[in-house]
Amino acid sequence: MISSPVCILYTQDPDLVRRVKAFLRTIAQTRHVSDASRLDAVLQQSNPALLMIDLRAKESRDLLDQIQKDWPEVLIIALGIARSEPLREAEQSGIYAADDLQLDRPHFQALVGRAFDYLKVLQDNRELREESSGATLTQPPRSDVVTDRYGMPSLPLLRFPRVFRRFDNVDALLASVVENVADAASVTRVGIFSKIRNGDRYRLRAGLRCLPDTNEIEFGERDPLVRWFELHAHLISRANLAQTPDRAQRSLLRRALDTFGAEVIVPLYARGQIIGWLFFGHRLTGQRFEYADLEGLMILAEHVSTVLENALLSEEITLQKTLAETLLKSIPPGIVATDENAIVRWFNPTAEQILGLSSKDVLNKPIESAGSRLGAFLRETLDSKATLPPLQWIDNKTRRSLAVETRRLMSEDTPLGAVAVVHDLTAEETLREKQTLLDRAAFWTDLAASMSHEIRNPLVAIKTFAQLLPERFDDADFRKDFNEIVVREIDRLDKIITQINNFAHPPELVFKPIDVRKPVKKAIEIARHRLGPTNGLAVETSLSDDLPKVLGDETALAEAFAHLVANAAEALSGRTKPRISLAAKPIREGKRASGVIVTIRDNGKGIAPDLKDKIFSPFCTTKPRGMGLGLPIVKRTVFDHNGRVDIDSTSHGTLVSVMLPASPNGN
Repeated sequence: MISSPVCILYTQDPDLVRRVKAFLRTIAQTRHVSDASRLDAVLQQSNPALLMIDLRAKESRDLLDQIQKDWPEVLIIALGIARSEPLREAEQSGIYAADDLQLDRPHFQALVGRAFDYLKVLQDNRELREESSGATLTQPPRSDVVTDRYGMPSLPLLRFPRVFRRFDNVDALLASVVENVADAASVTRVGIFSKIRNGDRYRLRAGLRCLPDTNEIEFGERDPLVRWFELHAHLISRANLAQTPDRAQRSLLRRALDTFGAEVIVPLYARGQIIGWLFFGHRLTGQRFEYADLEGLMILAEHVSTVLENALLSEEITLQKTLAETLLKSIPPGIVATDENAIVRWFNPTAEQILGLSSKDVLNKPIESAGSRLGAFLRETLDSKATLPPLQWIDNKTRRSLAVETRRLMSEDTPLGAVAVVHDLTAEETLREKQTLLDRAAFWTDLAASMSHEIRNPLVAIKTFAQLLPERFDDADFRKDFNEIVVREIDRLDKIITQINNFAHPPELVFKPIDVRKPVKKAIEIARHRLGPTNGLAVETSLSDDLPKVLGDETALAEAFAHLVANAAEALSGRTKPRISLAAKPIREGKRASGVIVTIRDNGKGIAPDLKDKIFSPFCTTKPRGMGLGLPIVKRTVFDHNGRVDIDSTSHGTLVSVMLPASPNGN
């Protein structure tokens, strides 16, 4: 007879779970299962039951066949998309019903009500068959106290040690446990099956006189034996197999006993879960296990469960500790950790190398033993509730350049100490200084070569006219040409000096929220003015109206964009259909505009491959006249605005992208 019908819903759709529970709240209790591996255990606890399977869920097709075969008394209702192939197949598979996922409350409640009525009829029929068969079970006599013939507690508890000495590994401990269990229970064979952590398989961890192949046997968490222990939570005894009413279960339990060569199997529990089992062979006397013996073995198994749980916890802690120690020893930075009293508790090998100290001279001593500067920094960290900024200094002893970050160590609200991460920057700074010297040498070499080229031409013109001046002084046309050319070349020299001076001493930027469209439009006018009226510069513009404001200097950005537009115009020389397009669009992160991207595209001849890596270097130019400082100025300006500039060039043209972040306050 069904006293409390249960509806089990297998799905991974939380919305379907919510609707089904709402519809059936007044009819039955709904149990949700999202993992196929747990469905059998739930059915064992709830059989007979009504099972609803979401045909969209994982393994739903296989589950239909398996449940129809293994659980004939479970009624199945398949829920699927109307007129879909899975729903049609489910209808033809012989299940109780198949229905649309778009549940109609009255129809759905009526369907479930009829299913529960059908389950009640099935259960009533089964009870009638059992009554008519006259099958009765006899219970063994029970002794409330497990004693021996002298009235003392059962021998297994007296001979099993309460405390085990420490072993270096769990396997050695469990081997000792097995020997003591065999001695205490006076049996010929003992074995422990267990898993180490969730997700592992159960395997033989220790055994005494086990069958040869026992150590090759493994059990998964879904294995029928494990599920049987989860459901029944009591031992298996060969002598009491006949009392198991279910024929399939009797077969399962007998097969388990035969597999281990055991007479009794006792489950081991920890924290409400099956962590393994203990099996026993024949008694040394050859006699069968009586009821009092089985009670003694259950109590003995409880002690073994405690030992095994502690051993597994110890093994997990040891593993985590080994991993943590290996990590701390292997990572490149130096690690110095103290307790809440500023006593050094950890000093890894890298810290020894960087600070020039031995761990034996530092460990378990005040932090000042690792250096006064480091000690003061860590003590300040211990006293401060806020995170302190990193510090950098030169160590007095090793003369190394150190960068140190510190953090407080907390367990929830309890302070445990502090840790310092020490980086040795000596090699890095040495390389940086060498690179700076090389860059400086290359800079002056390029500057000398560029200036000699740019200055020589004006000087040659001036010198030539100066040499001819005495002979042709009376020539009015010569004096006019002399005046124009010399003044123009001197202006050219002045512009070269001004350009170099501006590059070396850029004007101070004044940042404020601006609309990028203003410097972009201004840049086009500047470029047209510099290229001259004969160039006829035409630029196609596409400037979005929803651009966020950026924090920038309008004049500096206009100059940078003007350089890019002028470069694009000069790259179009010789093209039959020259085209320059300039666009500005917002950069979006979800619904928020996080910045602006300005692109300048031309269909010129592109940048030569051997120059792509040098285009932002000073004095790199392919023009017959010019210092090659335009793109370096552009890059520095964009970087000063916390932006980025990228160039993509092919033989069909060049695309320059300038990305600028939006103003933080959006104004």
